[in-house]
Amino acid sequence: MIQIETFPVYPLGCNCSIIYSQTTKEAYVIDPGGNEKEIIEKLNQKQLVLKALIHTHAHFDHCLGTKTISQNFPLASVCLHKADLELYKMLPVQCKFFGLPYNNLELIEITHFLQDEEELPIHEKKFKVFHTPGHTPGSICFYLELENQPILFSGDTLFAGGIGRTDLWGGDSHAILKSIKKRLLTLDDETLVIPGHGQFTKIYNEKHYNPFL
Repeated sequence: MIQIETFPVYPLGCNCSIIYSQTTKEAYVIDPGGNEKEIIEKLNQKQLVLKALIHTHAHFDHCLGTKTISQNFPLASVCLHKADLELYKMLPVQCKFFGLPYNNLELIEITHFLQDEEELPIHEKKFKVFHTPGHTPGSICFYLELENQPILFSGDTLFAGGIGRTDLWGGDSHAILKSIKKRLLTLDDETLVIPGHGQFTKIYNEKHYNPFL
């Protein structure tokens, strides 16, 4: 059985998710934005084997914990869409822009570049990668179809009642609306959406009530 634990992390309340198989103990972490000690503790308490750290995009609040977690789980891949690589390299600049300290300027290497329609296996299931540019050039969403509930990890592309901002590095308001309408709103209405920040929602709600759409 696949289990999902989602919780907000420092510094901007990014929703970090641990997805794992109770059978095989294999796990993924989506958007380790901070609170890395808490994330490591959760993985160790459940005796999970971390397969990969996967990022919906490369803004600092979604990857500040990446290096420390990777160092504790050196066999885990560090994954990002290649279109966000330059943004990832700007992590110290991003922190400075938002007034956050970033004392260790050495970034952990991205070991795998995610591609659109790629599938990431977990036990008998697979995550599907959707490239959804707009919030950033390399923004992606992860789709996981479970027996009783399809789930979309939408990062900062789609929120409950909102969409991702496009006034930061590489943002494109036309592209984000195209991504949402063509790649996300076409999913089943009952798909549970776990966004990068804030409360969960469903595709039906955003299709009918999101004022930006």
